Amino acid sequence: MAKKDMTTDAAREKDREKWMACLQVRLAMQPDMDRTVVLQAVKDVTAHCTDRGEYSRTAFGDPDAYAVHAATQLVPADRAARARRHDAVVDALDSVVKRAGDVTGL
Repeated sequence: MAKKDMTTDAAREKDREKWMACLQVRLAMQPDMDRTVVLQAVKDVTAHCTDRGEYSRTAFGDPDAYAVHAATQLVPADRAARARRHDAVVDALDSVVKRAGDVTGL
């Protein structure tokens, strides 16, 4: 069976969908990111690309790098700092629990 050739438009649309999916996942992984902020970032990217006729990868580059950039712009600094402190405490507690589990007799 012959493999179908994708048209340029179909290939770009598929790339756009992959880019947006990657952006959403990476944004969701950022400290203290909530659903409304992720949706706002996706809305902003979509509006920009529609208004200017650009493709997301061309306009914003790598979705991972853009997710980090967008998070710094969209999440208030105090909320992001609080999330980092929380993550540090959780990591420290995990370390203590692991060490306690390594002690013989416990």
